[in-house]
Amino acid sequence: MTQAGIILSDTSKSKDQMVEIPGGEIELRDDRTKLKWIVKLDPFLLGMFPVTQDFYFEITKESPGTFKGSRHPVETVTWKDAIMFCNNLSFNTGLNACYSVSKESAEITFDAAADGFRLPSEAEWEYACKAGTTAIRYGSLDSIAWYKGNSKGTTHPVGQKEPNAWGLYDMLGNVWEWCTDIYDPDVYGSYRILRGGGWSDDERSVMATTRRRSHPLKFKIDDLGFRIARNMTGKTTSR
Repeated sequence: MTQAGIILSDTSKSKDQMVEIPGGEIELRDDRTKLKWIVKLDPFLLGMFPVTQDFYFEITKESPGTFKGSRHPVETVTWKDAIMFCNNLSFNTGLNACYSVSKESAEITFDAAADGFRLPSEAEWEYACKAGTTAIRYGSLDSIAWYKGNSKGTTHPVGQKEPNAWGLYDMLGNVWEWCTDIYDPDVYGSYRILRGGGWSDDERSVMATTRRRSHPLKFKIDDLGFRIARNMTGKTTSR
């Protein structure tokens, strides 16, 4: 597997930096159902950091974070808030939106082939988090993540802990991250997946393999944010 390359925005602002993730495959598992499955992945782009409060405000003119700080990850956002941010960022940069929101109903459809910004799939998220390894973490927990044992009850500015081998920061800890996927429609309906663990979680929850889910339109909390992804389109910048 080739080493992932750093893709910088035209403005070279760290909030807009994305990392080129090479193609490959990942085995996922669901501890609830004991199922395992393999997902093959094409190369894609993933945000180097979770979306920060200053970046979120730049696009939405809103400041929903409970713990204020321009470089802190945005949190207290629903899944719909996150995908609307992605759509607005796509519109602002002349790209095609990945999500369509019906005005007549609450239905949201996803175009996986669109060239705009989106949330990662959970397979992409776990694959990128592990960065070519099979371990549940990419380093010692205190050196890579803000969690209950060291966070002092708050989020922290992104990028202060060590990155993984592919240059991604805060994949574990600080805030959970929404993924684009539905968790289990037969049991949980429209509930979407969240990954990574947050500042208030015990060590056992802050792992690359931990899966949680919640309501996409209603659930928001002070340890849940997101990071952006994008299909590879031959371009070398995110802006």
